[in-house]
Amino acid sequence: MEHVEKIKTVRLDGHSLTLEGLVAIARFGARAELAQEALDAMARSRALAEKIASERRVAYGITTGFGDFATVAVSEELSSQLSTNLILSHCTGTGEPYSEEEVRGMMVLRANALCVGLSGVRPLLVEMLVEMLNRGVTPVIPQKGSLGASGDLAPLSHMGLVLLGRGEAFFRGRRMDGGEAMALAGIQPLETLVCKEGLGITNGTCAMTSVGALHLYDTIQAARLADVISSLTLTALAGQLDAFQERLHTARGQLGQIQVARNIRLLTRGCEILERCRGARVQDAYALRCIPQVHGAVRDALAFIRSKVDIELNAVTDNPLLFCEDEAVLSGGNFHGEPMALPFDFLGIACSELASISERRTERMVNAALSNGLPRFLTTNGGINSGFMIVQYAAASMASENKVLAHPASVDSIPSSANQEDFVSMGTTAARKAGPILENTRSVLAYELLTACQAIDLRRRGGEYGQGLSPVGEAIYRRVREQVAFMEEDRELWPDIRAVEALVRSGELLALAEQVVPDLA
Repeated sequence: MEHVEKIKTVRLDGHSLTLEGLVAIARFGARAELAQEALDAMARSRALAEKIASERRVAYGITTGFGDFATVAVSEELSSQLSTNLILSHCTGTGEPYSEEEVRGMMVLRANALCVGLSGVRPLLVEMLVEMLNRGVTPVIPQKGSLGASGDLAPLSHMGLVLLGRGEAFFRGRRMDGGEAMALAGIQPLETLVCKEGLGITNGTCAMTSVGALHLYDTIQAARLADVISSLTLTALAGQLDAFQERLHTARGQLGQIQVARNIRLLTRGCEILERCRGARVQDAYALRCIPQVHGAVRDALAFIRSKVDIELNAVTDNPLLFCEDEAVLSGGNFHGEPMALPFDFLGIACSELASISERRTERMVNAALSNGLPRFLTTNGGINSGFMIVQYAAASMASENKVLAHPASVDSIPSSANQEDFVSMGTTAARKAGPILENTRSVLAYELLTACQAIDLRRRGGEYGQGLSPVGEAIYRRVREQVAFMEEDRELWPDIRAVEALVRSGELLALAEQVVPDLA
């Protein structure tokens, strides 16, 4: 994948935003710029919205109320109050705030969707969102309160408050009044919204898509690192390489499986231990032998999820939409989160599988009945020492917690707005819970890596299959050992665990693997 931290500027035009571009702005502070064609398209759309209002044509959210109030007419002179009231009445979120990068992602997505020029908002509104991004004003948005159907109404209303100099925002590391943050950043807030702009801000899937897309990006990286870590476990357990031959996997034809099998071949190339243990067994247990099949299925799932996210990054998801060519105002349901809810539930399920098979590999290393000759719990003086016994317990705890979190949110629905909005997606919940699943999975992978390094040291001491790791395996092993020493006798393990977790989360290990194996998939 592209190294997103190297992207310095991202152009928003409503059509070409990528996952990497989103992450570059949201996480790494790349500068957002508006394309001139987007400004022109928004100006045309705004002119049409004003014409509709002046002619008092019946148009949802422009000359009518919202939701079940769609039957209530609103005069032109009250249309600005209507839009502003929408923000004020809908900012009902609660709970801990989203991270700043998640909110920045929402702002990017809202700006990019409005750039298409089908929403009837002033270009000024989008220019202000971009200025807030570039100057570091990040609205405080509570995590809970969205059904993921009429858009992420509550979260995006909290974003809209700061445009009006209200609500709360983060600025330069401090949480403060939204108006104060805008003043410190040198941005003049809006006095009021005008017709259609309340809907333009709140009607959309930007909260769920931002949160889910960021988790997707990180899960893709975790899946790649899982291949690297599992190759070290394969070495520690003296696994059989025949299970990774190319012809075996092309016979099935599953692309992710073929990709992962190739990765394992590249990652284990030149490994003395694995070469010398060839033929020691006819076949390994599934947690080793089926790494390509399981990790590969996760890769295929992530590819599907990404294909849906790539579309949504440039989707127009508010309602109604204004089409300048024939002045049509079409009410529909593009705000509905179902196209994201199902993929983000799938994201949590796929990520959980990475943790589940990783925990099984850790169990094999600490269980003398399964480890192909390693000492019980990877300690040389068992009884007085417990070694890595409870490392597996902790990994099992997190893998099991993931199974609870992976229950799909999208199978639930609850009606709202007097049953006008009678089937909702719960897509924002699906996106949110993919986060703790990912964090658990990263920790489980860190436990496996720590255990594999201990097991490799003990395997080398035995000397039955020699000493040599593959070049990439040696590089990863040495980096871990720079942080964590071999455990000869029991000691406090939590500092070791935290150190390896930090390595896993930092992206450093994956970057190191890519230096040795540049074409790692």
